Amino acid sequence: MGYKETTEQLTSYRRQIAELREQMRQTQAAVEPEEVADYDFTTTQGTVPLSSLFGGKTDLIVIHNMGASCVYCTLWADGFNGVYPHLANRAGFVVSSPDRPDMQKKFAEGRGWRFPMVSHANTSFAADMGYRSPSGGWMPGVTAFRMDGNRIVRVSDTPLGPGDDFCSVWHIFDLLPDGSAGWAPRYSYP
Repeated sequence: MGYKETTEQLTSYRRQIAELREQMRQTQAAVEPEEVADYDFTTTQGTVPLSSLFGGKTDLIVIHNMGASCVYCTLWADGFNGVYPHLANRAGFVVSSPDRPDMQKKFAEGRGWRFPMVSHANTSFAADMGYRSPSGGWMPGVTAFRMDGNRIVRVSDTPLGPGDDFCSVWHIFDLLPDGSAGWAPRYSYP
């Protein structure tokens, strides 16, 4: 297929994806929220409840990050760092991991991350949200919450992984003939 025909076909697929995304937004808007506990997390400043992470906003986005030991989670967090001011203007935003707060702080400073972080270590938060594997390992994802009066409700969540909607690197690689060609992220590149 020629370049022009291929481009037209890809444009058609992108329109279909946009239509599906609109259907997903409509479905999401109709969800029956699920009440959750006001979990306590640890930070370098001490213990903070989930309710305080909203930052005065109605909505909260929590990224479930596997911690400094996961280069993939680091790639996603690097991307969130770039859009953090935009996300935080619309909703509360925080990255949660099992790492101790002092480890989080050191790692975040080394990466230049600007977003707040909390540790869910010694809590059931990640497991209750569905981001703990049956073998006990952590899993990456994102969960959206809303304040409903005095209640905190979960309104959506989705796992994170290569090819998802939340890391542009994979979609940019899709423009190349061989896609990612087996590429994997690193903490730094020569």
